[in-house]
Parts: sequence; structure tokens; C-alpha cells
Amino acid sequence: MTLYDKLERKLSERAQAGLLKRERVIVSRQGTEIRIEGRAEPVVNFCANNYLGLANHPRVVAAARAALDGAGYGLSSVRFICGTQSVHKRLEERLSAFLGTEDTILYTSCFDANGGLFESLLGPEDALVSARLNHASIIDGVRLARCRRFTYVESDPADLERALVEAGDKADTLVVTDGVFSMEGTLAPLDRIAPVAAARGALLVVDDSHATGFVGEHGRGTGEYFGVKPDVVTSTLGKALGGACGGFVGGKKVLVDWLRNSSRPYLFSNSLAPSLAAGALAALDIVESGEGVQLRARLGENTRRFRTAMRQSGFEVRDGVHPIVPVMLGDALLAARMADRLLELGVYVIGFSYPVVPKDQARIRVQLSAAHTPEQIDRAVEAFGIAAGEITSDRSRTSP
Repeated sequence: MTLYDKLERKLSERAQAGLLKRERVIVSRQGTEIRIEGRAEPVVNFCANNYLGLANHPRVVAAARAALDGAGYGLSSVRFICGTQSVHKRLEERLSAFLGTEDTILYTSCFDANGGLFESLLGPEDALVSARLNHASIIDGVRLARCRRFTYVESDPADLERALVEAGDKADTLVVTDGVFSMEGTLAPLDRIAPVAAARGALLVVDDSHATGFVGEHGRGTGEYFGVKPDVVTSTLGKALGGACGGFVGGKKVLVDWLRNSSRPYLFSNSLAPSLAAGALAALDIVESGEGVQLRARLGENTRRFRTAMRQSGFEVRDGVHPIVPVMLGDALLAARMADRLLELGVYVIGFSYPVVPKDQARIRVQLSAAHTPEQIDRAVEAFGIAAGEITSDRSRTSP
């Protein structure tokens, strides 16, 4: 059997189990209402990370367009050769001021930021303690680090204490957690995690990709929400801050200086396109303005409306306040069928199953935006009810 034969077999097995991922092609701009290739009518989008609705905000688009005219399309270089423009430094300075860090370093994605952080800082004698439900980018970053590795149950400070005791205190230790666990929609309890890490002399690293811009009173993330200042923050420009590309690490200046000289994804990847950096600067302007206050308030209202209505309709949704709302279904085939039927009903969502989530915990992850209208939210809840009723009826007719 050739490699290609093996891949064909594996793809077929995934399809039969409802685990095969197929891409749907969007033929419009990103937004709460989008058009899908092959479908005449638009659909309401409930699966984008466009939390504040800034992906096509006129000020963000205008800033990116102006940067294209003034700074060009791309730099054809990494940062330390000839790939640093003033827009990159302005964005790094602005992010540092927004998050309260001494310095910030830009990457082309937060995946790269996490991939280049740990291996640059830790050696064989050091320790890295990672929350169990951390994002794949953290998991891969941990794998790259040549250090001792431990895990803890993300919501359990006592289990973190156990892992830190096991790690010992003879070398440097990092504790890393998502600020928001992206498949659960739950916030890491930083107010209970941070004191445990500090008491053991460990530095706390928080990936705040699903929080930067909208969690906390001023949108500064889970640290602000819990009144905690992480030692290191990693995050993205690709969600609430305009929805394009780019990631960053913020922390002590000496740490950032070291990353500029040792972090491989930074040293060997092209600079972030100047138009994307300019768009992110405009997104930060909005986040820090009165409009940002209004958008965060509307996002909270939309999240509460959807969570309440879905529970009243009999669906199992995870507790929380975050606009990520997992609708728990359990079975992978059921999640895939539900997502397909919802699309037919005009609601665009995606089913998530193993290996993205644990086996038998398949779900549809709904994501609310400040740009959703109450009518769109009610339409989605109604469509969920219709799809669930039809699928339950079909199963009853076909069961022995």
C-alpha cells in the first residue's frame, strides 16, 4: 500500500465517522450575513471570531487601504534585515500601552508567537506547566521546548500546585494557560491560578487570543477581568482586533529583546504586512473609544440573549459569560448533520468533533458578535429547534 493509498483510506474512515472537515467557500465579505458559493440566499454567520464586528469596519478598511498606498504591499524581508517599518513599531508600542507591558513583539500569527516563545526561553533543566485544555498552538509550542513538561487541570489551583511541586524549584518555570478556552467558552480562573504560580516563583503566561479587545471593562483581556497582571501575554490581531492576521508577545523588555534575537518564527518569517498593522492600529482606536464601550456592551447583551434562549429551548450549553457558546451534542455524526441542516435553514455554524474536541463531546460552537441583531439571534435559536426536532424524528423512525 502506497502513502497515497493510506491517506485515501484514512480520509474515507474520517468521512464515515463524521470527522472529515470540508471547507465552505464564502463569496462575500466577512460579516454577520455572508454568501456561500452554490447558495442563492445569504446566511447568518455564527462561527466567526469577529467579536466586535471590526473585520470590515470602515475605519479599519480605510487605514489598511491608506497603508497599501503609503507603505506598500509587503516587505520581502524578515524584521531584522530590512522588514521593519515605522508602522510595526507604532503597533508594538500601542499594544504595550494597551496591555500594560514594557514591550511587545509582533509575529505573523499567534500560532507563531506561541511556537517561538517557550523554546527560546527554557532549557533542559527548566519546567513548563501547561493547562490541559490549551490551544493547539500552545501544545505545539510546548512540544518544541527542550524542557521538562507538566500539565494541570485548567480550573483547579490545587492541581496546579501539585504540578509545580512535581516540577520543583531548582530552575525556571513557566505556567501557561489560555485566557479563554476556545472550545469551551470558559475563562481560566486567573485570580486563583496566578497566586499559586507566584508563590512557587513561576512566571504566568496567558494566551488571550479570545479575549483581547472585548473581555474586561476596557477590553484588555482576562487579566483585567480578574484583576491579575500576567507576566507574559500572547494574543492575536486576527479576532476582535480587525480579524486579519498577526500575533504578538508582550512582557518585560528584556524578554522581548531576547525573543527578537532568538525566536525562530520571528527571525525567519516575513514581516507582518504593513496594511494589516495599520488596520490593527485603527481597530485599537475603536476599542479604546466610546464606540468600543458600546460594542462591548452590545456583545454582552447578544451573548446573554442567545445563552438564555438556547437553554429555554432545551439545549445543553456550557455555563459562562463569553460569546463562545458550545451547544453540546456528543455524537460527531449528529453535530455534522445539525450543522448541515442549519445551513439549509440559513444559519452558518460548524460542528466540532474529535480530534479538535474529546471523543463523545462533539458540539456546535456558536460565536456571537456585537454586529448581530436581536432578530438574527432569535432566528438562529429557532433554526436550532427546527433542526433538532427533525433529526430526532428521523432517528426515531430509523431506530429498530
